[in-house]
Amino acid sequence: MTALTEAYEAVIMFFDSGGDVLEAIFVVTLLMWVLIGERLWYLRWGYKHDQVELLNRWQALDEKNSWHAKQIRSRLISVMKHNLNHSLAMVVALVAVCPLFGLLGTVSGMIEVFDVMAITGNGNPRAMAGGVSAATIPTMAGMVAAISGLFFSFRLVRSAEELRRSFAAQLKE
Repeated sequence: MTALTEAYEAVIMFFDSGGDVLEAIFVVTLLMWVLIGERLWYLRWGYKHDQVELLNRWQALDEKNSWHAKQIRSRLISVMKHNLNHSLAMVVALVAVCPLFGLLGTVSGMIEVFDVMAITGNGNPRAMAGGVSAATIPTMAGMVAAISGLFFSFRLVRSAEELRRSFAAQLKE
């Protein structure tokens, strides 16, 4: 129990030293990972259900070479593409926002340092340490969050495109 308490206190100290922007980075990162988890779940289990349903619609057609059948095929591919790419743009946007929040933390931390310098003068490094910490921690947190999401976002986008191509190939004319 003490290890859990110590870990909790360490996290609280980390958030306190990083300033308010660190909380925003945490919320953005949490949302990003929820969306990544949802997409991973869909690609693992939900895609198969949608694939079977849409393939059954295609197989139910009697004639597959007419203009009408080609329009239905195009529509089925479009539906699958929409299902595969759902919320991927949001994941990519959240990955891009993380370093920007880190930069905002840097700027607000440096403003805090300048405020301390204005009040105490520039000869007291101990007084400026809190502002420097508030400037560097959000930068690091924003970059770590972005890098962790970057790998998965590129992988998800690539997987969605490969599955779309595979699905389109299964709809034989």
